[in-house]
Amino acid sequence: MSCTAGHADLSFFRKRSGKIILALLLTAGLLTLMLFSWKMGSSELGITMKDIFQVICGKGDELKRLILCEIRLPRILMGALTGACLAVSGAILQGVMRNPLASPGIIGVSSGGGLCGLLILLMYPQHLGLQMPASFAGAMAAALIIYALAWRRGTDPVRLVLAGVAVSSMLGAISGMIMMIRAEETGKILDFTFGSLSAAGMEELLRVLPYMAAGLILAILMSSRINVLALGDDTATSLGMKVELTRFSLIVIAALLAASAVSAAGLIGFVGLIAPHVIRMITGPDNRYLLPVSGILGAALVVGCDFAGRIIAEPGELPAGLLLALLGPPFFLWLLRRSRYEV
Repeated sequence: MSCTAGHADLSFFRKRSGKIILALLLTAGLLTLMLFSWKMGSSELGITMKDIFQVICGKGDELKRLILCEIRLPRILMGALTGACLAVSGAILQGVMRNPLASPGIIGVSSGGGLCGLLILLMYPQHLGLQMPASFAGAMAAALIIYALAWRRGTDPVRLVLAGVAVSSMLGAISGMIMMIRAEETGKILDFTFGSLSAAGMEELLRVLPYMAAGLILAILMSSRINVLALGDDTATSLGMKVELTRFSLIVIAALLAASAVSAAGLIGFVGLIAPHVIRMITGPDNRYLLPVSGILGAALVVGCDFAGRIIAEPGELPAGLLLALLGPPFFLWLLRRSRYEV
């Protein structure tokens, strides 16, 4: 898969040094967003940079320390990890399926994880520790169903996407029916459905952190295999790759990442679709760089939208997923008009 920018010379960022500089610039932007999000919020205490420095040094006002370390910091870290997981999951799926429209939300992986996560939220709210395993089971079940539906003496990327869209639609309808039946619990359902980080605390962060870290590490380690798959099944086989096993392993990793994000923040869309697109436009299709840099951009998107949602609707807040759903499609359409994709 390759893409060509329509109106800008991005050749510098196709070089190794340019890719590293882009990663550093995006990391600096992400850290800046995280710092502003850490400092600003609905608190009327007037937290300053001096307060943050004192808290880092283990000093300062106890109430401000509580707000910064127990409320805001876990939320910011959860948002960054959620965005990274969604973006890397989308990059994997787009590479494996050789289709620019593939993403956790579109092909049904997020829908499977979301359905099982929603069931735990509604039926066993006292056992939220089960939400991550349940979401992973749902995401994996959806992936297996999609894989089985697309199988015909091997899998075809187009059939995988088409099967994924159908399964996603069906699972979304089931989730909608459940939400209608349990409409009296609208508050919990809406936070989950729109993708909110309002309930993120240190306990929730530590609960999903091992899954997120494992998925991201495995994705980076497997990134070069996606490059080989992109050459086509025949070429990959001639190079000694077990194509179906590799493709299935990568889909499992994508499902783990999507399930981690769903259990952490609910159904946040757009990130897994657009972040890999933007980075691929700039750096090219090499997944050794595409996956980690997409993860950084995805983290910045979620942290930025969560921060904006808290500031815009103060003293209330707008869910990050809702802002992404509002802002994402117009930006994506603008990108499509400016760029020519070759798949």
